[in-house]
Amino acid sequence: MLQVDEESSGQRLDNFLLRQLKGVPKTHVYRIIRSGEVRVNKGRARADTRVQAGDLVRLPPVRVAARAAGVGTDGGVGGAAEAQAAAQVPARQFPILFEDEYLIALDKPAGVAVHGGSGVSFGVIEQLRRARPEARFLELVHRLDRETSGILLVAKKRSALTRLQDQFRSRATGKTYLALVTGVWPANQKVIDLPLHKYLLPGTPGQAGQGGNAGAGERRVRIARADDPQGQRAITLVQVRRVLPARPQQGLPAMTLLEVTIKTGRTHQIRVHLASQGHPIAGDDKYGDFELNKRLARRGLKRMFLHAWRLDFTHPATDAPVRLHAELPPELADFLQRD
Repeated sequence: MLQVDEESSGQRLDNFLLRQLKGVPKTHVYRIIRSGEVRVNKGRARADTRVQAGDLVRLPPVRVAARAAGVGTDGGVGGAAEAQAAAQVPARQFPILFEDEYLIALDKPAGVAVHGGSGVSFGVIEQLRRARPEARFLELVHRLDRETSGILLVAKKRSALTRLQDQFRSRATGKTYLALVTGVWPANQKVIDLPLHKYLLPGTPGQAGQGGNAGAGERRVRIARADDPQGQRAITLVQVRRVLPARPQQGLPAMTLLEVTIKTGRTHQIRVHLASQGHPIAGDDKYGDFELNKRLARRGLKRMFLHAWRLDFTHPATDAPVRLHAELPPELADFLQRD
């Protein structure tokens, strides 16, 4: 049993446990949350549940590394090997867009997860902590999909983390992405207001090739029915930035570069909303046009064309407005320039 202290108040449950259970594999932490073995104040909780000071978090038996003092060590998963693996996380610095004593704004490259877990050994936050061993506090303020590049905020103080996360939850931030979609987007279609439903692919995770399904257990999102109790409202604003003409000699249709601003931060929101309108994001391997993606890869676009381009927020200490830009990375900018 763990009790949440003041310093951890407001954290997501998964982040709280990952900090407390050092030496336990991240995949195991997410597994016990999903299975309902983790209880907060005797109730089942999700990974994104916010814990508060005084909450009691009940855990199944796990074994952690010796350095995780004060946490039960009865039975379960061995910790020494996992602690050794954690020590092998490579130190990595990322391009800095802004930094002061309260926060860091990174320009995250595509292909890098923001944190370890769900089959990923480590991500941006683990590598950054490794590169800055003197930092007493580094926590993700929000998340980006692994294949999405662009602006990512990391808090350097607990007070900054809670104030920034409050802004994200209350929709007080402005998050605008650049997305290249297939087809010509109708210029008058500027708002998508459709609820989303998260689900897992059917099958037994980890059994691909042994009678199971490849990707079984992976998270997916779809447009929800109006009467779906699990549907979450999601609002996306769309503005046409540029239309790329069709290139029939290369087997490529017309495409549209969009500025996409999200008013809600749902999982895969932009990807699913745009695809639902018949204009999936170029290179999207979950919701896109898979045959077209193959042709795009031969023309140099080997990733999803989605980039967190602009972010507006209020500084957590000074209350000054902050606007950050992350220019398109070379692989995306070069694709737009090709004939």
